[in-house]
Amino acid sequence: MTRSIALSFALAVGGLTSTLAQAQTTEVVASGLQNPWGVAFIGEGRMLVTERPGRMRVVGADGRLGAPLGGLPAVDAGGQGGLLDVITDRNFHRNRTLYFCFSEPAATGSGNSTALASATLSSDSTRLDDVKVIFSQTPKISSRSHFGCRIVQAGDGSLFLTLGDRYSRMNDAQTLDNHHGKVVRVRATGGAHVDNPHVGRLGALPEIWSVGHRNLQGAALGPDGRLWTSEHGPQGGDEINRPEAGKNYGWPVITHGENYGGGAIGDGITSKAGLEQPLHQWTPSIAPSGLAFVTSDRYGPAWKGSLLAGSLKFRYLSRLVIEGGRVVREEKLLPKLNQRVRDVREGPDGFIYLLTDDRDGQLLRLLPAR
Repeated sequence: MTRSIALSFALAVGGLTSTLAQAQTTEVVASGLQNPWGVAFIGEGRMLVTERPGRMRVVGADGRLGAPLGGLPAVDAGGQGGLLDVITDRNFHRNRTLYFCFSEPAATGSGNSTALASATLSSDSTRLDDVKVIFSQTPKISSRSHFGCRIVQAGDGSLFLTLGDRYSRMNDAQTLDNHHGKVVRVRATGGAHVDNPHVGRLGALPEIWSVGHRNLQGAALGPDGRLWTSEHGPQGGDEINRPEAGKNYGWPVITHGENYGGGAIGDGITSKAGLEQPLHQWTPSIAPSGLAFVTSDRYGPAWKGSLLAGSLKFRYLSRLVIEGGRVVREEKLLPKLNQRVRDVREGPDGFIYLLTDDRDGQLLRLLPAR
């Protein structure tokens, strides 16, 4: 089934002009997914997809959904929590290793936090074996919000994981004795990366890479080999950042957003010495989730190097044009999609794939303009 959606308007967003684009077409690869969250590619046209209630499935090259995989750990699904992102190891074709993150329930009592696990996909692709939790966010608290939970594998095989501030603990994003509102970097076998900026520092958790984040739900490795992220602001102030080791991205001391219903957050300031400014911000918020760079030639030379971000709130796909490490222009694509875009990935075939967040969610392929 094919859906043609034309972009035929121009408007200003976040100070950048959304320009006229050619009509884009989406093709439904699979449907019937319950609140899908992450997609990863496993070869022969097949994909792994996570569903937030706690299921992971193989989607066949023909779009058929496999039965839920066995072997998953307990998942505390509810609110924004559940089974969230998944990626394959860069040597998946040899080791069948994958990584996934989820809201992990406390071993005793109440509470949860974001956890990162590794596993091996069985040879018949029906279950996960050798499941090992290699990182758990601390502390665990009782919350259904702001889990973050995007995974990116760095060039050396280590893993970046984005972590939300858990909503009620926003001030934790400015301290080093917890994992709330942070990006962390860990080894693929577990444990802090030896080059992390706070390793050996008294009172600091060694996994921390950067601080001052709110709720990061998009992450991708750029053509420059560096990490790029998107995060939700409060009411306004959604951000694109390029987190660097040891830097502070400001939340909640500075923000371009405000409290829900109005009113300043903290001192109501948008900048302060020593705190990083976003490369791009959206006010009003678009609720960005899913982030991917276009590296293939499928969509023509103008798209190559573009950064794509999904919008949950306004239900479109944003194409950000990057020049010199800066966002210089935005195009809004698929304005009539009418589905919350949860994940955005470039497949090994060079096509862009989208997941839509719904009880009857879809896996879509973005086709080149005709």
